[in-house]
Amino acid sequence: MNKPARILTFKCKKCSKSVQVFLQKVSACSHIQPYQGLCSCGELHRHATGQASAVQSFLNSTNSDWMHDH
Repeated sequence: MNKPARILTFKCKKCSKSVQVFLQKVSACSHIQPYQGLCSCGELHRHATGQASAVQSFLNSTNSDWMHDH
């Protein structure tokens, strides 16, 4: 099984600069690999791969302490 990348780079939707997002620690489950990072302009950027419902829950969350529940 391939390990997810620890850092991904995207273009900020607010200022178009590069923003790096870092793999977040959640649990030992493989349902989701959440990423989060802060652009130099202050915009929070989130990205996730995995189970659709878990990804949507993470992307919709405003809580920085989000955890995946079974």
